[in-house]
Amino acid sequence: MSGPNYISRRSRLLRTFKNAGIDALLISGESNVRYLTGFTGDSSWLYLSKTAKVVLSDSRYTTQIANECSGLDVDIRDARRPMSVAAADVVKKAKARRLGFEADHLTVTQHSALHARIESAELVSTSGLTERLREIKDKWELTQIREAIYQAERGIGVVRSSLRPDQTERDIRYTLEAAMRSFGATGPGFEPIVGVGPTGALPHAHAGDLLVSESPMLLIDWGAETRSGYRSDLTRVFVTGRVTKQMRTVYETVLKAQQKAIAAIKPGATCKAVDAMARKVIANAGFDKFFGHGLGHGFGLDIHESVRMSPISEQVLEPGMVVTVEPGIYLPGKFGVRIEDDILVTNTGHEVLTSVPREFDDAVVEFLA
Repeated sequence: MSGPNYISRRSRLLRTFKNAGIDALLISGESNVRYLTGFTGDSSWLYLSKTAKVVLSDSRYTTQIANECSGLDVDIRDARRPMSVAAADVVKKAKARRLGFEADHLTVTQHSALHARIESAELVSTSGLTERLREIKDKWELTQIREAIYQAERGIGVVRSSLRPDQTERDIRYTLEAAMRSFGATGPGFEPIVGVGPTGALPHAHAGDLLVSESPMLLIDWGAETRSGYRSDLTRVFVTGRVTKQMRTVYETVLKAQQKAIAAIKPGATCKAVDAMARKVIANAGFDKFFGHGLGHGFGLDIHESVRMSPISEQVLEPGMVVTVEPGIYLPGKFGVRIEDDILVTNTGHEVLTSVPREFDDAVVEFLA
């Protein structure tokens, strides 16, 4: 399969300029620059208009940009020429009149520097122009996401088969990261969350020194990053010891909530309505105050992208969107259960991209002697 069509991506973005009230855009978000150009470095911007397409970078990346960004003009600066000066020079040369900037990525200091140097153009705040394009994944992107899922799933298989009572959360994290790399990942898609017992009740915990043997409940939230920069995101809970009735009830409630929500995913459904399906199951079981975060999110080049599955999101699902569905119940000081899968919105409904078993019996781990 051929690679991404950057020309088409930039053309689609250009078509949004009229409604945004701009005739040019400075793209400073690192992932947005990568999405539109293929450049994998940092500290670089893209100036985009109908008449000019310029990558602004510095001398560290001269050769890399030449290799990765064919067909684009390049403005390379040295240490004596700040980015604000380089951007101002490009804007003046291109004769932009209404220059959009990414308000979600440009700092106040950077904006002030640009405003002081760009007198020929009005600076116009924009939000989400490129991010909205990134919500719909093309065939090449879906191939990359499937690869990231494969790497993550193979990695967790290694962790499960080698799990021991004397391992710490940190031991598991490092084993998982190494295993994903052995299957082709450049690294984890984000810092893996590994939580034994009460640590698992912290939705975004950091792996520490608790031993697997200190609780029968082990939560792992992990994903892989491919060489192309695309990511995956999964969560499973493993049962490593004697389980109480409460633990089983919580697990099965979360699983039911997740399956109800996944079943509701289809084109035209609102994120708010899908979120409500899961939240109702958890509330009916009496655990509503222990589920405080949104149901899920989009992902791709970033692990959190702009599709938001939450109680207040009116966003409508469209074919090509890829989202997580990850309800959870977190009992402070005891344990947490979150079950997360990656879902593609298709033309007729949805496809579950992840395949790690999720039933309660599948979660039970029997240690090797």
